[in-house]
Amino acid sequence: MIRPKKSLGQHFLTDHNIARKIADSLAVTGLAVLEIGPGTGMLTQYLLQAGHSDFTVIEVDIDVAQQLILMNIIPESQVIIADFLQFDLSGLYVNKFNIIGNFPYNISSQIFFKVLSYRSQVETVVCMIQKEVAIRIAAPPGNKDYGILSVLLQAFYSIEYLFTVSENVFFPPPKVKSGVIRLNRNHIEELGCDELLFFKVVKTAFNQRRKTLRNALKSILPPGMELPDPLGSLRAERLSPGNFIELTQLISRHLPS
Repeated sequence: MIRPKKSLGQHFLTDHNIARKIADSLAVTGLAVLEIGPGTGMLTQYLLQAGHSDFTVIEVDIDVAQQLILMNIIPESQVIIADFLQFDLSGLYVNKFNIIGNFPYNISSQIFFKVLSYRSQVETVVCMIQKEVAIRIAAPPGNKDYGILSVLLQAFYSIEYLFTVSENVFFPPPKVKSGVIRLNRNHIEELGCDELLFFKVVKTAFNQRRKTLRNALKSILPPGMELPDPLGSLRAERLSPGNFIELTQLISRHLPS
């Protein structure tokens, strides 16, 4: 039996209905599919049954990976033993691909930032993460849960909160509920602004989210620049990704050439 490792934040899904429901949330499109952290293979078996033609799992725990192979859940040729956060996906995929998995709570945000860096290839992501984080990512502008990840991901993906998962369907059970979300790549290829500055503006604005943008962004505004009203009087959570793009363009126009 595979024992979950606390150091890796492992909570193994035990409910077949939930596993099937997550697998069904990823349409069979003919694109390659990468499952992150297959664990005991509960989700893996339903993904294989769904008929994804090019399917691979990536697992950092060598004991878990070897057990999956020994139990004939998945062929060894479809298993990568590596840390997803450190793995070079460009060496694995040339074309577009999809990602699915029950993401470890402690690295879910890092996984999403890596997805953003491969957004030209990652078409769809279906994942189970901590419910609070799932709600935050899917939250619309003006919502108290709306934050940095909401803006950065929603700039490039349409996001749906699909369903909530009880803590009682895991071994060992986590202390919080989980949420399943789906990210579908939108039509935006380029933001039309300096992307590094865009990321900086979003992060700076939300790091002091209780302040108005005029005060929250003071440290990064060009010398002598004042944000005009009504923009300067708003707080970060009021701006859509499109508004943040316009704000970044405004700041760029005031930067020294």
